[in-house]
Amino acid sequence: MVATIRGPLVAGGNAIRGSRVGAGPMGEAERGETAPRNRIGFWCANGHESRIAFAADIEVPETWDCPRCGLPAGTDQQNPPPAPRTEPYKTHLAYVRERRSDEDGDALLEEALSRLRARRGA
Repeated sequence: MVATIRGPLVAGGNAIRGSRVGAGPMGEAERGETAPRNRIGFWCANGHESRIAFAADIEVPETWDCPRCGLPAGTDQQNPPPAPRTEPYKTHLAYVRERRSDEDGDALLEEALSRLRARRGA
């Protein structure tokens, strides 16, 4: 059995395809004058260069996030900012060991074991 298609074949509901509101060539006369801009180069520790456009009348930030690798980038190509140091994940036990010495831990363990033995009647 062969399926038949009835009615007109229409690709979409838009009569003017490939256009949108505001589409078309617009020149300076229609948009107005562009603000004066300065392009500033930023370099990250991996050597990536990013040229960012800033308005001419603003203060340029010291650092900018590199769009390629995410590291901080600075305006000095020879001396880019260092990569931030990431701290490894610490377990609860690691935090406890920072606060207590081994002797304190042994005393606490012995106290807990003696309470457990007393409860069990051993």
